Amino acid sequence: ENIRTNTNATFLQNINVGVAITAGKLGIGFTDTNIKVGSTALDSLTNGANNTAVGYRVLTANTTGDQNTAVGSDALLANTTGEDNTAVGYLSMSTNSTGQRNTAMGRDALRLNTTGSFNSTVGHNSLENNTTASNNTALGYETLKANTTGSNNVAVGANALDANTTASYNTAVGDKALGANTTGDRNVAVGANALLNNTTASSNTAL
Repeated sequence: ENIRTNTNATFLQNINVGVAITAGKLGIGFTDTNIKVGSTALDSLTNGANNTAVGYRVLTANTTGDQNTAVGSDALLANTTGEDNTAVGYLSMSTNSTGQRNTAMGRDALRLNTTGSFNSTVGHNSLENNTTASNNTALGYETLKANTTGSNNVAVGANALDANTTASYNTAVGDKALGANTTGDRNVAVGANALLNNTTASSNTAL
């Protein structure tokens, strides 16, 4: 039988404990499969399970998405059915709707992602403009920041591949490696400033 301590807090599943402070707009809720801490966090949930939401408006639109973890104001804000996502940081993955199995850590990381899946990013503004691209790995400040639809890229180091937009299958390791690349594909750049001036050329290697 369900147990509920506050009618202002709505939760599903078996044992529910809710605390809602209207003036401060603080909502805290625990169920056997979901945890929410923060105003409007997980407020649209219908039957999604095993979600953890901590912060203002975190996972607010989530309805049936499962196994999501979001920490930080507006993290995974627009997620509805996306599953197995991890977003840590202010606005991280805030526009993601159905993208799955993404990991974003850092302010604005994967912020504009909507349906892209299997992306992993750590760093402030990393993969910020990614929308539908998948299978990208970005590690470092503003890595792959401008990327929108380019897939299967690897960027490690501050500003690596930060101008890349639609190019795919690039590997950049080092500060500013392939930093000006926009549409060039299948490039490999290892070392600080490696292939820094490359913009559209493809299949280059610089070590």
